[in-house]
Amino acid sequence: MHIEEWLETVPAVSVYLLVGIVIGLESLGIPLPGEIVLVSATLLAASQDHINPYILGTCAVAGAVIGDSIGYLIGRKGGQPLLAWLGRKFPKHFSADHVATAERSFQKWGMWAVFVGRFIALLRIFAGPLAGVLRMPYWKFLIANVLGGIVWAGGTTAVIYSLGKVAEDWLKRFSWLGLVLALLFGLGSMLVMKWRSKKAKAAAVTTADAEPAEPEPVPAGD
Repeated sequence: MHIEEWLETVPAVSVYLLVGIVIGLESLGIPLPGEIVLVSATLLAASQDHINPYILGTCAVAGAVIGDSIGYLIGRKGGQPLLAWLGRKFPKHFSADHVATAERSFQKWGMWAVFVGRFIALLRIFAGPLAGVLRMPYWKFLIANVLGGIVWAGGTTAVIYSLGKVAEDWLKRFSWLGLVLALLFGLGSMLVMKWRSKKAKAAAVTTADAEPAEPEPVPAGD
């Protein structure tokens, strides 16, 4: 069976569910390739008329918002021990350096960190749980969460779908290029976060070394 004929047999509801579940689990705090799945599904929608891009975008937004909200509740209940457990479970993603960098972002930017974090691959899995651990007011988190989910998931779907329709014939021949670009973007975001973590750690060590040592107490005279 030709690949195009096979794609036409893929039920649209399975694509919607896959996108919503993967993005939801990633937003909850489980490291999954949500961005790659969303881009792949949108490219598929651009070439297959039975997949509705509006429903696809809605499922992506719903997964992002619901997953982040569940992650927030888990983080609020679990507190710092949750981050320690995640660090042991997913050391590459929840290392002490990554957590420290994310905490500084939240302390500096507040609810904007939730919004902007939606567009950064590594920070995306931190947003919900960390906001809960840091006791961010839920109404602030919810506003940033909903707006971030709409702009990121809805915007990504709209842009990729529009580009896919404009260059549909080209995408049919080079559809994997879109996936490679999405993968490179995600890896680039992770590398930037790691570089910032190492830089911040080095700066902290330098600061600690530069602090003058406390003078030894002078013994009292007889």
